Amino acid sequence: MIRVDFNVPVMNGSVGDDTRIRASLPTLRHAIDRGATVVLVSHLGRPKGQPRAKLSLKPIAVHLSKLLDLPVDFATDCLGDPARDAVGKANPGEVVLLENLRFHPEEEQNDPTFAAELAAFTDVYINDAFGTAHRAHASTVGIVKHVANAGVGMLMADEVDHLGALLTHPSRPFIAILGGSKVSGKLDVIENLLERVDTLLIGGAMAYTFFKAQSLPIGTSLVEPELLDATDRIVRRAQECGVQLRLPSDHIVAERIEVGATCETITVSDAIIGERIGIDIGPRTRSAYASDIRSAQTVMWNGPMGVFEIDEFAEGTMAVAHAVAESPATSVVGGGDSIAAVTKAGVIDQITHISTGGGASLEFLAGRILPGIDALPDL
Repeated sequence: MIRVDFNVPVMNGSVGDDTRIRASLPTLRHAIDRGATVVLVSHLGRPKGQPRAKLSLKPIAVHLSKLLDLPVDFATDCLGDPARDAVGKANPGEVVLLENLRFHPEEEQNDPTFAAELAAFTDVYINDAFGTAHRAHASTVGIVKHVANAGVGMLMADEVDHLGALLTHPSRPFIAILGGSKVSGKLDVIENLLERVDTLLIGGAMAYTFFKAQSLPIGTSLVEPELLDATDRIVRRAQECGVQLRLPSDHIVAERIEVGATCETITVSDAIIGERIGIDIGPRTRSAYASDIRSAQTVMWNGPMGVFEIDEFAEGTMAVAHAVAESPATSVVGGGDSIAAVTKAGVIDQITHISTGGGASLEFLAGRILPGIDALPDL
């Protein structure tokens, strides 16, 4: 049994971004080629313990079959007769995907009976779902107590190796790029990285909490008022650690976040932002950040520089994506938006490591112990 992370977008019965599925293929092929009967378990979305047709893994079984060029049998439940029948008739070298684990509330409750029932289908348990490693669920933690043999897959090992290297022995200069909407989601990461990086580049909406703390005009941009003191603390801590903490010097502002909105480039100290909202880093900031990135030996990026989903507001994020790809540095990119950005920029193949774990990678970089990893022996 391999715990995979097939929590990918599915629209109208078709898989969208299959980065996470493709990342699991080396482990799956390794097991298939050696004659294992492979039973796959995963979750999809947040069904809140109830079966929901839109969150069925059946479309993923079809997509996976095409990627593997092998039939993938699908069981309509992860327990009971459907699962027993599908696993029982599978032969060595064949693959079975069980239905969404989270259709049962016991999965997220780490229920020991549920975990034992899952374990009954396997001789060897492999956790290759780094994206769920920060969750103590039945399929990631509880099951380990009920199997004689447990270990990690290639994806999980690769994630731990690359992310661990960022924290323990990065080549220098080491530059971290953090963007996205909120400081709160990355506060612990920032504080942990300040003792490790040489330069920290901040972009996205999270920059506006820093600006507000410095009494700079922010218009109607997103701010977390409760974190103003925290951002001040981060700035002081960066100075104490000798870290270059860089914030945008100019930005693109607009009255509305929508296609066709009128935009203007202004400096961050320019009070004419008025009632407008910051939507992207400006050209001066793009150039400065790209210059820093080109000089690095290690780069970690998590979070876009603006509202990159809208093409008119994507130039800052695209500039960073190209700079990271063109840098000679070892590059690690994580988070769904950042992965989407390097994909959109057409440079995903130029990134050293794509981390499939959004929340898990942030918690790992924050220095926390991940339950799904801690439960496994000999990692």
